[in-house]
Amino acid sequence: MKRNRLGTSDLDVSEICLGSMTWGSQNDEAQGHAQIDRALERGVNFIDTAEMYPTTPVKAETCGQTERIIGSWLKKTARRDEVIVATKIVGAGFAHLRDRAPITPASLTDAIEGSRSRLNVDTIDLYQTHWPNRGHFHFRKQWAYDPSDQDRQDVDDDLRRMLEALSEQVEQGRIRWIGVSNDTTWGIARMLRIAREEGFPRVVSVQNEYSLMYRHHDLDMAELSHHEQVGLLAYSPLACGLLSGKYSDDVIPKGSRRDVSAEGLGGRMNDHTLDAADDYVALARSHDLDPVQMALAFCISRPFMASTIIGATSLAQLDIALDAVNLTLSDAVLDGIATLHRKWPVPY
Repeated sequence: MKRNRLGTSDLDVSEICLGSMTWGSQNDEAQGHAQIDRALERGVNFIDTAEMYPTTPVKAETCGQTERIIGSWLKKTARRDEVIVATKIVGAGFAHLRDRAPITPASLTDAIEGSRSRLNVDTIDLYQTHWPNRGHFHFRKQWAYDPSDQDRQDVDDDLRRMLEALSEQVEQGRIRWIGVSNDTTWGIARMLRIAREEGFPRVVSVQNEYSLMYRHHDLDMAELSHHEQVGLLAYSPLACGLLSGKYSDDVIPKGSRRDVSAEGLGGRMNDHTLDAADDYVALARSHDLDPVQMALAFCISRPFMASTIIGATSLAQLDIALDAVNLTLSDAVLDGIATLHRKWPVPY
């Protein structure tokens, strides 16, 4: 398992990150612990979570449960020095925590204390904003995205307050490095400029969606990642399981995300989603590749990729995903992917 330096931090993270958002809903504590054990055996040293997890489905009564499962593993095993732990604070509009309130210095302090307690850690290695207060185009919001009602000074003031509060948390040893999630090129650039002007910690990573079926980061975000050393932590690299082929012919396997959640895979389902996914699955099989491993190997190979976040509900699924690090895609496969990307540039 290769390790990559996370932006300008001193963290060397495994090229695959263990995602955890099914722990506490689709997976119980013992299964979550088993996944951590297996991932570490295979060279993973990076676990990502969030205060709102699990999300399959999202419920008020389960918020924080995933962090507790990770925390109980850390307490039981005393292997804190072997893992890099990342978590996130929800932004404005989340109904189940802080009554939809935006991120403020006070809520940052409270959220960090809550996460530290649940995780059983003194210091969180990477602390991320789950989405920005000002709004964003992720989670299928791109079709109606309009930032024209944003006030530039208000946004700058909000970012400055947040960075100052995060800087204090770093100084006090509660967090080590900061990152963002579901953010934009302009937003990250502003945060980097404010951090440089004020001497605040800089953003070292961005956790945005990226897969064969969602390649927004290939464009202006890739330029930012390159010049500013803000690595991508890709979530949903299998497009919520679509790229595994398990939903082909509109089959909904028992216990799958489409089965347990009524949200249509987070809004990804439409009239041509399955056709696009099936084309990628067929490409993999035509080259005798596992579709999961092809999809993950592509993500891992991208020059801006710091780590690709995988999720599994069984150890068998986890092993298949972890084996993707051993796969190098041929020119013929990459040519096929390029052809399909032109055919299905924005499938959802």
